[in-house]
Amino acid sequence: MNLIELFARTLDITLPVFAMVFLGIVLKRLRLIDRTFVSTASTLVFRATLPTLIFLSLIKADMSVALDIPLLLFFALATLAQFFASWLWARYRVPYKERGIYVQGAFRGNGGVVGLALAAGMYGNYGLSAGSLLLGLVIVLYNVLSVWVLSAYQPGKTTRWPSLLKKIATNPLIIAVLLAIPFAALSVELPRWVMTSGNYFASLTLPLALICIGATLSAASLRDGRAVALSSSVMKMIVLPAVSTVAAWLCGFSNEQLGLLFLFFASPTAAASFVMAKAMGGNVTLAANIIALTTIMASLTITLGIFALRLLGWI
Repeated sequence: MNLIELFARTLDITLPVFAMVFLGIVLKRLRLIDRTFVSTASTLVFRATLPTLIFLSLIKADMSVALDIPLLLFFALATLAQFFASWLWARYRVPYKERGIYVQGAFRGNGGVVGLALAAGMYGNYGLSAGSLLLGLVIVLYNVLSVWVLSAYQPGKTTRWPSLLKKIATNPLIIAVLLAIPFAALSVELPRWVMTSGNYFASLTLPLALICIGATLSAASLRDGRAVALSSSVMKMIVLPAVSTVAAWLCGFSNEQLGLLFLFFASPTAAASFVMAKAMGGNVTLAANIIALTTIMASLTITLGIFALRLLGWI
């Protein structure tokens, strides 16, 4: 396979995902969708269609393959390493009041939508099932670490751990993972009509979520605090994914495992980081800028990353 064919195959994976994001931008510009639609659709995805997609992908999975303990352990440790590396850098390079937002933007990825969408496009059912387990694990880490770093730089804001633990325990995505594992482990088969209806409903998830991401992007929001937002975005989309992926390869991960790790490492900053920043009284403009920049950058950085890994023969 020559370089042109290799790059074309890479685009076959990434372009459909980011085409939906840019479609969201176009639909918003044409006023075919508005903020009310985005808010309602985002809630539907988070509370219903995405949990359904995760549940169905796991109960259909071969858990002997999807439940990869070394992969989960490495991903957890890498996430912690990314968090502390971002925080260490921010202590010396970022203004005090903006450090919490910077760190959260640099390490908290959108694995629930972009990561899963790319994993499904690249590895099919394996990508969805193994990716769902990674997502269930990282949701806990993302929430705990984000509250920790944001509260550290917001005077008067204290971490309410009981409330945080309650939110984690009632997170629909985590509940979907926990419910699905016994079904998969015991090979419980649901009626065909239930599976078919569930698949119809779950199929709404990725296109709807990606369109909503595009609809929330705003060029006007990028005017303030661009230097810090750009620094956090470069850390999120280039530095940390590159270092973490090389570390994974050195630890012996390759092929589907390494590809899946890269896709989750390289996902743009999660939209939930804006909600968290707002709840903690942080700089929401900076949080929004980081989300917008990383989402825009992702179409290029992820495509080039997959291309480079395939060129090296690592995936």
